Amino acid sequence: FSKGKSVSKYPLRLVYVENTDEHNSEKVLMGVSVSKKYFKKAVDRNRVKRLLREAYRVQQHDLKKYAEVNQKEVSVFILYTAKELPVYQDVYHNIETALQKLLKNLGVLPKLS
Repeated sequence: FSKGKSVSKYPLRLVYVENTDEHNSEKVLMGVSVSKKYFKKAVDRNRVKRLLREAYRVQQHDLKKYAEVNQKEVSVFILYTAKELPVYQDVYHNIETALQKLLKNLGVLPKLS
């Protein structure tokens, strides 16, 4: 990810790397991170990570379609940068916007919705 690019939609930052697909069955790889500095309790960090993974899972289809059509492997790492616990609706909306920006950076036309 040191050579990767990033897109931001506060409080999220998506760092991504795009490679050509070589025998890998997974076209899109995803990881999440939440700061231990801001969330001292593991319970809180795990809750934020669960919310991020669920919001991504529901909205990942356009990114997976892009990877399959273009024979690319896309690795995405989602960083949560805020200091307060999020609400799922906010996370969902922020992931949606961040994924739209990511697809735009990858050269996919934005959805008309």
